Amino acid sequence: MKRFVTAERALRTAAPDQLLDAVRRVLTEHYAAESVELFMADYGLTILQPVSGLPQVQDSVPAHHGPVGRAFGAQEAFIEGLADGLVCLHLPVTVRGDRLGVLSVTLPGGSHARDCLAELAEIAEVLGHEVVVAERDTDVYLQARRKDRLTLAAEMQWQLLPGRSCSRPEFDLGAQLEPAYAIFGDNFDWSATADRLMLYLSNGMGEGIEASLLTNLAVNALRNARRANLSLADQAALADQAVYAHYQGRCYLSVLMFEFDLTSGRVQVVDAGSPQMLRLRGGKVERVTFEAQLPLGMFEETDYLPQEFEVEPGDRLVFVSDGVYAVASPGGETYGDAALARAIASTRLLPAAEVPGAVLRELTGHRGDTAASDDALVVCLDWRGRQP
Repeated sequence: MKRFVTAERALRTAAPDQLLDAVRRVLTEHYAAESVELFMADYGLTILQPVSGLPQVQDSVPAHHGPVGRAFGAQEAFIEGLADGLVCLHLPVTVRGDRLGVLSVTLPGGSHARDCLAELAEIAEVLGHEVVVAERDTDVYLQARRKDRLTLAAEMQWQLLPGRSCSRPEFDLGAQLEPAYAIFGDNFDWSATADRLMLYLSNGMGEGIEASLLTNLAVNALRNARRANLSLADQAALADQAVYAHYQGRCYLSVLMFEFDLTSGRVQVVDAGSPQMLRLRGGKVERVTFEAQLPLGMFEETDYLPQEFEVEPGDRLVFVSDGVYAVASPGGETYGDAALARAIASTRLLPAAEVPGAVLRELTGHRGDTAASDDALVVCLDWRGRQP
């Protein structure tokens, strides 16, 4: 316990860009570690990249297979046997369900490794929290997340997002945007309190910087209204006014907004545009439709009316943008509800954080070699509800 406290203190007091150096020193001195590396998941969630050697990112490893990828995908420690009696412990670096990467520690095997495993797993968790805080003051970990240069529009969009996954006793959330390095106008946002979850999915007009500016304005208007404790309908109305005041109806934004009651499973929804929702319940996938209302900013002073539905423990809700269900194959066949239902059913055993990536990989197969002409957004919500 004393050495764990030493490691925790070293991470808490390290300079933001020196977290890996700090954890290396402690693990070498107190845990007999021979090498330590931190791998960060890239924006596309396809590879894990080492923080060492930045700004030149090299020696990346797959995010879905191999020893490091197995720890990342399963969110469990994976022990890799090495030569000369050494082992490498690959430990997930995750913060409240948001999967950041993997900490890999090489040390003597046998009883020493078994005795260290629990403490090292906790140190990896502490490291994750410190990375999130450090990103306010350094670009080191953000650089390690990218295998290619982001477009300026994508940079603006990624800075808006809350994370790519989130876990609480009542629910698990996972989300992914593609193409990750050249996003247009799609976005997701969420926020949870003791008794409710707010979830937003948006799809702005246009592409590039103009789409990103529109999305930034609308998302921040929604956040401003939410943080003022306005109702869901009033949040939509305020954001609608903000977008219309700036663009005068020339540009607008589609949004699907939810407020989940964590205690009862009752949900309020405002459907102001094109994102869609499918539900997996009892092994059956079906699309859930709502009364469509006007996108934000299309006309001046639009009134929005919330609708209601309920979720049940065990429900999986999958939300997609038109860049998913409207994608055409080389032969002109749109992806559509049937293909989406098959993709959702085939991923039913995966955790929520893994579902968006799996669906997007299926979409890539459907599209073939044709370049994506629009964003593709997938969000997955697994609902457990509050236990008595």
